[in-house]
Amino acid sequence: MRAHRGKSVRQLPFIAFGASTLVMIGVLVGCSAATPTPTPTATAAPTPTTTPSPTETTTPAAEDAAAELSLFTDVVWSVWGTDARYQGRAYVDALVAAGFEKAAMQVTPDETSIGIAADNIQFSVRWGDECLVGQVGPTITEPVTAVLDGLATGGCLLGQTRVIDW
Repeated sequence: MRAHRGKSVRQLPFIAFGASTLVMIGVLVGCSAATPTPTPTATAAPTPTTTPSPTETTTPAAEDAAAELSLFTDVVWSVWGTDARYQGRAYVDALVAAGFEKAAMQVTPDETSIGIAADNIQFSVRWGDECLVGQVGPTITEPVTAVLDGLATGGCLLGQTRVIDW
């Protein structure tokens, strides 16, 4: 006599699969239905966070320039691939088009004081207490970008910079 009367040997795997599926569904439903409702408990008062006052001018997410480095780098590489790769204005314009604030930028001259093309050009965007800084030029094999600490003066670049008045 067989243990599974009326069932063929071929049907046994399907019966076992169906039974185990029903058990698993029951367990899952039981888990989701058994989620306890949290009960209030006494906790310490939340620590207030500081937010800039309406008179302060800040860049969104000013604390995290590193989060913007990828976009900054992508923009720099897009300009590097053009004929304007040694023109500081091209980087400023492209960064503005990408959403960076022009008033927070600095750029060094494209030429030396005697009219020779600069060996390198630097440009930056102040982002909170930090700076997104890029460097390109004919003596550099590829663009360099980094997050650096901002200067106490409020800028990012040392030395002579151009007035961004366009």
